[in-house]
Amino acid sequence: MRHNLKKYLLLFSFIVVVSNSSAQLKETSKWKALIALGFNSPNEGGFVEGVKAQFLNFPTVNLGIQHMFKNQYGLRLDFGFNRFKNDDNVPDFKVNYSRINAQFVFDPSDMIGFLPQLMRTILHAGPGLSFVKPLGTLGDNKQTYLNLLGGLEIHYAIKERLSIYTDISYIYGLTSLDDYNPALDGLGAFNGDILNISIGLSVSLSGCQYCD
Repeated sequence: MRHNLKKYLLLFSFIVVVSNSSAQLKETSKWKALIALGFNSPNEGGFVEGVKAQFLNFPTVNLGIQHMFKNQYGLRLDFGFNRFKNDDNVPDFKVNYSRINAQFVFDPSDMIGFLPQLMRTILHAGPGLSFVKPLGTLGDNKQTYLNLLGGLEIHYAIKERLSIYTDISYIYGLTSLDDYNPALDGLGAFNGDILNISIGLSVSLSGCQYCD
């Protein structure tokens, strides 16, 4: 009898620990800071004719603050910085591309069902403003325009308040490129789309506060 009681106590303790761990992951998801580093690939159509950037460029830096109103949805404000440079056989240029976006965040992980407990998927999308600044003597070709951003993140919790994630995002430019004649007058001007691929850390700022 005593032996059976010990088994039941051990089983009960295990269930409590697992349940508590799951609750803590949800408790710490209300406010989060995100930082990521990666690569970018600008769309060739965003440059004047005959000009293009390298297919893959470094760095891409993303910084964000996120608030979840419920376990499934919330809002995020984030800043992104990209630098890209000319491809081979194109006159030399470098461009700093910055953006700021307000995004809706949706977590469908519980609906998917088969994901491990420590893994989450996040969809995010929203409007923003892009700032393009060619470097060097090309400063006259800087531009500012609206954008739309959409992306998918996969998070994996490595501690109660810390997770590592990968993000694939696409930034669509809502503008039209000015006419430059000759085309070299528009060197460094860019108003197109960018694909970002990055890896980062998500850090909880909310302590033990429930999303509900």
